[in-house]
Amino acid sequence: MAVPVAFFAVFFAYPVTAIVGRGLKADGTWQFGRVGEVLSRPDILGVLWFTTWQALASTAVTLLIALPGAYVFARFDFPGRHVLRAVVTIPFVLPTVVVGTAFLALLGRGGLLDELWGIRLDTTVWAILLAHVFFNYAVVVRTVGGLWSQLDPRQEEAARVLGAGRFAAWWRVTLPALAPAVAAAALMVFLFTFTSFGVVQILGGPAYSTLEVEIYRQTAQLLDLPTAAVLTLVQFAAVAAVLAVHARTVRRREGALRLVDPARTARRPRGTGQWALLGGVLATVLVLILLPLAVLVERSLDAPGGYGLGFYRALGSLDASGGTFLVPPLEAVWNSLRYALAATGVALVVGGLAAAALTRRAGRLVRGFDALLMLPLGVSAVTVGFGFLITLDKPPLDLRTSWILVPLAQALVGVPFVVRTMLPVLRAVDGRLREAAAVLGASPLRVWREVDLPLVRRALLVAAGFAFAVSLGEFGATVFIARPDRPTLPVAVARLLGRPGELNYGQAMALSTVLMLVCAVSLLALERIRTDRSGEF
Repeated sequence: MAVPVAFFAVFFAYPVTAIVGRGLKADGTWQFGRVGEVLSRPDILGVLWFTTWQALASTAVTLLIALPGAYVFARFDFPGRHVLRAVVTIPFVLPTVVVGTAFLALLGRGGLLDELWGIRLDTTVWAILLAHVFFNYAVVVRTVGGLWSQLDPRQEEAARVLGAGRFAAWWRVTLPALAPAVAAAALMVFLFTFTSFGVVQILGGPAYSTLEVEIYRQTAQLLDLPTAAVLTLVQFAAVAAVLAVHARTVRRREGALRLVDPARTARRPRGTGQWALLGGVLATVLVLILLPLAVLVERSLDAPGGYGLGFYRALGSLDASGGTFLVPPLEAVWNSLRYALAATGVALVVGGLAAAALTRRAGRLVRGFDALLMLPLGVSAVTVGFGFLITLDKPPLDLRTSWILVPLAQALVGVPFVVRTMLPVLRAVDGRLREAAAVLGASPLRVWREVDLPLVRRALLVAAGFAFAVSLGEFGATVFIARPDRPTLPVAVARLLGRPGELNYGQAMALSTVLMLVCAVSLLALERIRTDRSGEF
């Protein structure tokens, strides 16, 4: 536990505490009265209300649209099922900047809907809600569908034999068993939409602002650290409460009864109703997920001289950036890949040690340690990034000009994914195997190498893949600490979208397409090596 605790203490607790302290301290004393002052401001109350309202609305709409998909993937067997399951997961691993850009190409000025019917939905709440459903569709499909596929269908059939109608049997038998998974999915969707940053910043315009966007505005544009510190504490408290409730729902879900092999529950659709349901889900995937991605690719190829690779070729030219970058935009691709690889290495070391520690001990200390690992999901990434700048600028940790600063910030977000991927597999390793190896004279290191590693190798690859994808798309902290001569892909896309001109817009679409393809390839590779075909992620 020592290495993960030290890592989080230095690169998470210290920067966050420092930035909050600068905002709430004056003359060496804490000014907690600023909390009431900030939270009583009408503009801040409006931000809090919109953040909560849009998160609740996004969660409700996502559940409404995605639950039929969860049923189809859990109970139906049809050609291309596994490939389609991977396709619907692509949006989840996409950076939020790419999601915002895709919907801007579909719903914004000059987008597909604007060209066909003169309809523009950017700078409206509808664009934000649709993008959130696109992003979180896979969370519901895989979390709820993962459990649904393991529920014994004979329980519902027994209720039908005893006289219950189809809906009554589902309501009285299946839904109570699914309730923990539905609650867990809803809480995760709420968490992701409550802390939404890139999507709201690109699609919401100046009229809409979530807590995360407002923290960025108060910190980077207005330099109002007291307000940013208060909003950081509010977001942290809200997300900590959501994570606490989520932990309880996960424990309830793990206690679901009568789980069976998912291969025994899936069958080909029968009857007009089931085929219609399958067709509806396929149409939803086509319109909600594939259409925005296809429009993004189409816009990246729609160069002024006709369809071609003009925007992609412009990425290699510094003159084509119009002064937006100190290096050609294409450099952002290699920067992001290098940063993501380094961040993945750090996340695997820290997360792997943490997961191993969590499998060896139990009790309050370990539960507290587990909660510590999830904290980066509850604190504003903007706060972490700005905290890096004001704390890691003097010996012995003078990293402000070092390239390693970006991978360290990205690894903070990757560690929770590594832990959550590795932990179930490590806990499933029979402890008697380790004991037998120890009795035969193996050292602890050799026990790990000869017993644990062969059993968890595939899970380690999956964890590495998710850490790589998450690091590749990190934006909130990186936007502060990425050097002008070494931008990452999400930062480059945001900069291009922030400047007028057809060439800047086209290059943003091209870079977003490159980032989408890298994430999609990573995900498809993960789908092939994933150890548990019935689980969530």
